[in-house]
Amino acid sequence: MRNYTRFIPGEEIGAVEQWDFGAVDTRAVLLAAQVKVQQATAERAQDESLRQEGFAQGFEQGRAHATVEAQRQMAEFVAQQGQVAGQQLARLFEQAQAQLASAEQAMAQGLLEIACELARQVLRRELSVDPAALQPVLREALGLLLADGKSTVVRLNPMDRETLAQGAPNEFASQALTLLADPTITPGGCVVESAGAVVDATVQKRWLRAIATLGLTSSWDAPDEHA
Repeated sequence: MRNYTRFIPGEEIGAVEQWDFGAVDTRAVLLAAQVKVQQATAERAQDESLRQEGFAQGFEQGRAHATVEAQRQMAEFVAQQGQVAGQQLARLFEQAQAQLASAEQAMAQGLLEIACELARQVLRRELSVDPAALQPVLREALGLLLADGKSTVVRLNPMDRETLAQGAPNEFASQALTLLADPTITPGGCVVESAGAVVDATVQKRWLRAIATLGLTSSWDAPDEHA
């Protein structure tokens, strides 16, 4: 073995290349760090992309759900409002119908009363100018009694008695009639009595019976407002 006490002779040195250990290690570290940074950046970008995509999907789903819910609530509100409005309209219609029916009834009642009042005035005038108006009344009253051959008393107004006394013997010759003047009886009416039976054929009584069928109670002797 050769021991060298000096530097290596030049003839023994071949090609020389400087070796930089530090430079080799630094580049490797830097390269590895760069790769890691790139990987981390890519992962973060991917995570961010996934997060943004998930957020967008969640947002769209939430918006769609909110839209559907809003439409449902709106439809429910409209339905409820429509139902309430329908009920209010039905109540208003019923009230209008009731008011109309009441108004029609009041109008009909008023027209009926006016018609009866006009009829009363016409009848009073007819009875005052027609001396023969009592004869059909007496004929009907005698028919109700069926008092053939029995004594019959007829109470009537003095004016009607005078008129009837002239025509009674011809029309009522088969019946024994006793005509009694009664100033309390209105012209056109009479009270017929036979064998304990009485027929009240006075104008007042006949008028009340006639208007009672119409639901009225107007008196025959009511004051004539149009006189």
